[in-house]
Amino acid sequence: MNSRTTWMWACCLVGVTQLGYAQRSPVSSLGTHMGSLYQLSDARTRSISPENFTGQKGRGGMATLEQGTAAHAARELGQGWKVNPFINIAPNQTFTLADIEGPGMIQHIWMTPTGNWRTSILRFYWDNETEPSIEVPVGDFFCQGWGKYTPIVSQAVCVNPGSGFNCYWPMPFRGKCKVTLENLDTQGMRLYYQIDYCLTEIPSTAAYLHAQFRRINPLPYKQVYTIVDGIQGKGHYVGTYLAHGANSPGWWGEGEIKFYLDGDTDFPTICGTGEEDYFCGAYGYETRNAEGQRVYTNFSTPYTGFHQIEFPRAEGPEVRRFGQYRWHIMDPIRFQKDLRVTIQSLGWQSEGRYLPLQDDLASVGFWYQAEPHAEFPDVLSRDQLAIQ
Repeated sequence: MNSRTTWMWACCLVGVTQLGYAQRSPVSSLGTHMGSLYQLSDARTRSISPENFTGQKGRGGMATLEQGTAAHAARELGQGWKVNPFINIAPNQTFTLADIEGPGMIQHIWMTPTGNWRTSILRFYWDNETEPSIEVPVGDFFCQGWGKYTPIVSQAVCVNPGSGFNCYWPMPFRGKCKVTLENLDTQGMRLYYQIDYCLTEIPSTAAYLHAQFRRINPLPYKQVYTIVDGIQGKGHYVGTYLAHGANSPGWWGEGEIKFYLDGDTDFPTICGTGEEDYFCGAYGYETRNAEGQRVYTNFSTPYTGFHQIEFPRAEGPEVRRFGQYRWHIMDPIRFQKDLRVTIQSLGWQSEGRYLPLQDDLASVGFWYQAEPHAEFPDVLSRDQLAIQ
């Protein structure tokens, strides 16, 4: 057999092998990106909204005028013409946004809630668990902790004009997924929303998304702020949102963030060098304007952002308010058995000395882990959640 014949047989063998592998290994919907978008999948796409509460195939837009929240607007058109595009959630009411039988994965969430974003609590339950894996005020989940629309352009969260909240965190589940929204406010709220997901097999290595909210105002003197604590199991930390209210004048972002991994006690494995450093800025987020003055400069990028800058108004509070996010999408922080994350609140005083600050801090920590998860802290009361 000459070399040319050998080469041809080798090419045929490789082709047959690859074809057989492709036939044995259908592409799942997980991990969708531009490099895999052309590949076919056996996953089935579904979507839940007020026009199809169950996400069932062929069941969208079926509300009648007797059932619809927008019946008055659609009264001359009837069924199928935007009859039920939103829901109303009364004070102290919890509404189930989705109740999905798996296996599958949430791929995108869009919503635009009215009312008080800090006192509207979003919860996700995976596989019939009784305690949620995600329990976060809806505003903070979408990096809008100060209750005021601020645009964000990132890979995990986009907030678009008109307060269009979008989430792209992939959320796999095996048995069941339940999503609720609780209105703790004294006023009712209106919600337009859509939850886009697929029904597909989930690999054994897939972990569940978790998110936990915390808030302290003011932070006690010389106390370190805890973003998450008591996480147990195997997983990886993927993101931080921090709403920082500076209760005193001067620079507020000198504190270090610390990640205590797998049995760390007094000293962490990962120790940052400053708050704005962790959020991938530098030197107080300042640049010089046309007059040569140093000014805060906001930014929003796929993985990091200093997106919100609020200064006191003449008739408003004295506190300066800032919003920051960092997504560890390209650099997840992996832990094998436990995790704790803290950040110092630190500024400057005379003679070049650090000043422990007593600021208003609220945060959301995002991570993936295998279930079961450790118990979350109790949800704060409406008064404790309130933005002054």
